[in-house]
Amino acid sequence: MHTVNQILNRKQINEIWSISPTASVYEAIQMMADKRCGALLVMTDLQLVGIISERDYTRDVILKGRQSRETKVEEIMSAKVVTAPSHDSVQASLALMTDNHIRHLPVVDDSRVVGVLSIGDLVADIISDQQSTIEQLENYIRG
Repeated sequence: MHTVNQILNRKQINEIWSISPTASVYEAIQMMADKRCGALLVMTDLQLVGIISERDYTRDVILKGRQSRETKVEEIMSAKVVTAPSHDSVQASLALMTDNHIRHLPVVDDSRVVGVLSIGDLVADIISDQQSTIEQLENYIRG
């Protein structure tokens, strides 16, 4: 069973992409496109104050007819951010994401953001683990 920290250590790109709450939603969407990611942490200095995702943009800007250049990130971000510590297991983190219907999980240790995982990161780890188990069992059966 792997921990969140082990996945963060294996990720090829483990940058923490963030934006200010006073930035425009347009800037946030542009950054997500440039970084090829689906969410950004919203931070003031080093303090996590929210998260903004493509889903927030779709629901709170496009569907409501708002202008992304005039709307601030803080107006549509999710302020109640679900986080996990780096020592959590992959299974516990996946359950947390599933229970909260989220696709991005900031990893926080002692109030400091140490990384972000996507649901894809966790699923890929579980599939890899299962594949390894299958190969070990096949080798055992073959003798």
